[in-house]
Amino acid sequence: MTSVSPQSTSTTIRSVQYRDLDVVEQLYLESLLTEEISGSIEQSNPLPIRRWYSLLSFLNFLPNPFRQIFHAYVAEQENQVRGLIQISPFNRTHTTWRVDRVAVLSQAQDQPNCTPSQNIGSQLLRYCFEAIWEARTWLLEVDVNEKSLLALYRQNGFQPLAQMTYWSIAPELLQELAEREPDLPNLLPVSNADAQLLYQLDTVAMPPLVRQVFDRHIQDFRTSLLGSIVRGLCQWMNQTEVVGGYVFESQRKAAIGYFQVRLSRDGSRPHVAQMTVHPAYTWLYPELLSQMARITQDVPAQSLQLASSDYQPEREEFLGRVGASRVAHTLMMSRSVWHKLREAKPASLEGLQLSDMLQGFQPARKPVPGRISLLRSITHSPSLDDTQPTLGKPSSSAKDRHSDTNQPIS
Repeated sequence: MTSVSPQSTSTTIRSVQYRDLDVVEQLYLESLLTEEISGSIEQSNPLPIRRWYSLLSFLNFLPNPFRQIFHAYVAEQENQVRGLIQISPFNRTHTTWRVDRVAVLSQAQDQPNCTPSQNIGSQLLRYCFEAIWEARTWLLEVDVNEKSLLALYRQNGFQPLAQMTYWSIAPELLQELAEREPDLPNLLPVSNADAQLLYQLDTVAMPPLVRQVFDRHIQDFRTSLLGSIVRGLCQWMNQTEVVGGYVFESQRKAAIGYFQVRLSRDGSRPHVAQMTVHPAYTWLYPELLSQMARITQDVPAQSLQLASSDYQPEREEFLGRVGASRVAHTLMMSRSVWHKLREAKPASLEGLQLSDMLQGFQPARKPVPGRISLLRSITHSPSLDDTQPTLGKPSSSAKDRHSDTNQPIS
């Protein structure tokens, strides 16, 4: 049995076309996790691509905020699609992009002339690194049990950024939490006017490295009119409802807590919550959770899912103490497009020795410290009265000149 080198088969990477939809849907099914998880980096849900492909293709040609809603490339070998990568911008300025999924057909491994899956995935990733010139940082989230994907991402320069834990709160536990009246006197609804407060809360709630990778700005916390309309249509079609609010601290004029719950009105999927708490106000965790539990009582009973990271130990301790169960454990990874340059001295200055050039400035002998007499320096220093006349008092020379002018002429 002869082995064929990976270079023998050329790989073409291009955008998804209509004729690729059958293979793309198969790749989506193979890459789906066992259950949907959501958090600070939401896993993109599989879109009904075949139904909305025409509309998505039309939006890609027009300048609009939704032109990147479906951004995918496929790897093609011998006129057959072997792999898929889906990416999307993470912030409004498009300086940070995220890898939503990388998938390679399982049937491709059985063919002798096919490139291994690791090479196909690497080619897809590196194509995106070069094609998306706006991106400064790449972000992704992978399950810790996906050893092959972890090896692929590490091979292509991704480094661990944070560990994420996803929790699920049972409906019975939500009902118990809803019986408690939350102590939130300054709970306010969220609007575009509060974008500055929410941006400051998001900034202080994460460590500097994560904040630098996310690169969020005030506009990331605002919603345009078109965006509100589109989100309303999506909620109507998916039978969901989004409820949110933030806690305002009137003394410091700052937001200290924020929550958002995506409710399932038909009970077909779990409720998903996002929560941000100022590190100095961790007592808000039980209050906000009670508030979200009371909101879920108005819809069919379902579990509530929310995420925590390893840089939020108070949240993880609180959720474990309440009785929430861990459903998933993922690793957040990032990669920068800036290459680290090795710092080296110029060759012309390596042999330069300042001691050889400045021999004339070298001391002839070792200096010997001497004694400084403070009394001698005071006695030999000129007096202030001898050098400068006192203000408002004429000097002696002025008196002599005045007395000479008043004497009679003989």
